[in-house]
Amino acid sequence: MDLFHMQDSYALIVATFTIILVIYYLSFLNRTTINPPEPSGAWPIIGHFKVFNGSDLPHITLSSMADRYGPIFTIRLGIHKVLVVSNSEMVKDIITTHDLIALDRPNYTAAKILGRNGASFSFTSYGPYWRGIRKIISQELLSNSRLEKLMHIQVFELEKSITSIHELWREKRDGQGKVLVEMKKWFGELNMNIMLRLIAGKRYTGGDDEDQEEMMSCRETIRVWFHYLGQFLVEDALPFLGWLDLGGYKKKMKGVVRELDSMVGKWLEEHRRQRSFDTAKEVNDFMDMMSQVIEDDEAAGYDADTIIKATCETLLAGGSDTITVMLTWVLSLLLNNRYVLMKAQEELDTQVGKDRQVNESDVKNLVYLQAIVKETFRLYPAAFLNSPRTFAKDCTIAGYHIPKGTWLLINIWKVHRDPNIWSDPCEFRPERFLSSKHVGLDVKGGNFELIPFGTGRRRCPGIGLADQTLHIVLATLLHNFDMSTPNGDPVDMRASAGLSNAKATPLEVLVSPRLNATLDA
Repeated sequence: MDLFHMQDSYALIVATFTIILVIYYLSFLNRTTINPPEPSGAWPIIGHFKVFNGSDLPHITLSSMADRYGPIFTIRLGIHKVLVVSNSEMVKDIITTHDLIALDRPNYTAAKILGRNGASFSFTSYGPYWRGIRKIISQELLSNSRLEKLMHIQVFELEKSITSIHELWREKRDGQGKVLVEMKKWFGELNMNIMLRLIAGKRYTGGDDEDQEEMMSCRETIRVWFHYLGQFLVEDALPFLGWLDLGGYKKKMKGVVRELDSMVGKWLEEHRRQRSFDTAKEVNDFMDMMSQVIEDDEAAGYDADTIIKATCETLLAGGSDTITVMLTWVLSLLLNNRYVLMKAQEELDTQVGKDRQVNESDVKNLVYLQAIVKETFRLYPAAFLNSPRTFAKDCTIAGYHIPKGTWLLINIWKVHRDPNIWSDPCEFRPERFLSSKHVGLDVKGGNFELIPFGTGRRRCPGIGLADQTLHIVLATLLHNFDMSTPNGDPVDMRASAGLSNAKATPLEVLVSPRLNATLDA
């Protein structure tokens, strides 16, 4: 019996020792793999909060961190961990392996207030509500077939905008036959008109004084909306300080929501009033369609009015602001690279000639212009950082354990300037997309080295609209006008803060017609 007792004791000791070794080994593995690198410089309690509120724009600071700590690292935003990815291979790993568990949005203050507590599809959690709204948008507004049917709106608004420059030139041209045009404003009015027509049957310009004032207010409010969406507040790092509203940002954001709610609510009532008078009325815009599709019953806790207004506001903001931002950057790059501008105009003269206007069917033949747009997407995507996501489950990425609840930021600006992918990555060289290495790349999210619209299931649904608008507007503008900067000065390429990174300063351009007098009239 004593022998058996000794054997049992020995077996127990061996088992205990084995368990201790396993635990030690696992803890050792955890110590070497559980945490991605964390940059130094974190402040007590608030962590790396200064990254998003410092003198440099966040994408620049995060890029410098990536140069030091590698393409994947974690920063702390108060109580939150944020995984920052700056490399296309890492992005590919996340999207191809973990996309389904990284589809939610973090509920930070700006997204919660400006996204109407999740009613906006851009900021709601992944699930039936998001899939339902996304399906409506994709089928009824942003599908290729729908965009083709709505092309006449884009053509009409572009023609009117081109005519407005000709009229300004005739009235105010100087002794050298040029007129000064603020092109950021011109792009903004054009895109606002297009999106208002598509969504609500309205126009930014052309109405009475009251309508004109309302539309101008709408455009400015949307710019402020995007500015605040890109900001993290102290309470995002330390939620228990939310009641203080430091800086009054929450109050300002709620004011923006009230302004948009008032305008979009007014349009919705007009649509319903018209529908009540004429039940057989044709569906002319997206708000008409939404009014018919979204029933009075609550969906995901939101009433029909909230769903319609939140969806229309998000589409209006996304379509008008981001396309304006991209057009401003592409023209700025061309003005700073005159040989590229002239080469694009030579292609237009060859493929289109000077006896007619450009039309949509010409774009497929304008291969150099297409390369210009791609190169602009690479260097100046509308958002340098993607909209943040959050991991719904624990996962392992590049050997690192990423715990549930970690936020995800992809530094698109850094991905697009990777010297291992792009030669002379900071130079504007459209020719790179005509070479065999990059000729087949598109911007739809499948090529992870070029993701200006994001990637995975939550990529921007408006890729087709943006791509269509950018090409036809740029082609028409370069075809119709010669352009230069005052005194030949270089264009200031500084960006502003926000969810979309707009050019920080106006874009003033000297313009003169380049087509024959008949087409200019």
